[in-house]
Amino acid sequence: MWSIPISREAAPHETQLRVGRLTKAHGLKGAIKIELYTDDPGRRFVPGAVFTLQVPATSSWHGKTIELIELKWFNSHPVAFFKDIPDRTTAESLVKAILWVDHDASEVSDEEDAWFDHQLVGLAVVRDGRKIGSVTLVEHLPAQDLLHVETESGEVLVPFVKAIVPSVDLKSGTITVTPPAGLFEELPEDAAPESPADPA
Repeated sequence: MWSIPISREAAPHETQLRVGRLTKAHGLKGAIKIELYTDDPGRRFVPGAVFTLQVPATSSWHGKTIELIELKWFNSHPVAFFKDIPDRTTAESLVKAILWVDHDASEVSDEEDAWFDHQLVGLAVVRDGRKIGSVTLVEHLPAQDLLHVETESGEVLVPFVKAIVPSVDLKSGTITVTPPAGLFEELPEDAAPESPADPA
């Protein structure tokens, strides 16, 4: 996966940047392990930082934010403590939540491999030097991000991972893809086995 997943637009003058995912409760005092989506946790995860939660609509945390108390490291793994999350049971209710922070759209990101959705939408998708479609939407899922690509034959969902999308060039307005067989075209069906010859 790209080291810095994509950000998404939140308002005309403001964006939100996805910076982490809560993965597992740690201990009994409300701490939660985090999968970081930023090269600069010291900047993003400071005491008092407020994160918007991306959770299912059925979650009691839907539409809410959480405030960071402290980020610690245990055996090279980042672990966060948040305000109003006092115990393991509460922490477990947040597992798989994605964390977003407010980010000024006019600010150029200094993090490697980071783009805002509005920078990617509209880019030409190029395969073997030939344009095969355009990005129409960036979808953010817990496991990975997906690029919605409109082609002549319809919409294709492309996992936004380096193995499939090795290059993004904003200056040229292109995204280069090296998709596995069958992603952009139907694979030919195996030839049906020949019927045994009728007896003479």
